[in-house]
Amino acid sequence: MPNKSFGRVNDLSPGDISAAIQMAWEDRTSFETIRARIGLTESDVICLMRNALSKSSFQLWRMRVKGRTTKHRALRSPDMKFDDAAIADHRRANC
Repeated sequence: MPNKSFGRVNDLSPGDISAAIQMAWEDRTSFETIRARIGLTESDVICLMRNALSKSSFQLWRMRVKGRTTKHRALRSPDMKFDDAAIADHRRANC
């Protein structure tokens, strides 16, 4: 059975793939921001990271992201006063 998520990843430019990987590694950039900027859902990002990273790097990333409240806007405390969209805009220029 073909993986629909991987099809969306294949449609991205190399720059968008690089930006998605960079934003996925950043603690403060949420999956919602990645979806708004690049069009990849959380499961798309996981698929991308699984295929783009070595096995050990992917495992490190998954351990880092799993349960991290900053990666999901709905889990963030109202005391968090940063705009992850602005962080993503700043990083996007480096691609």
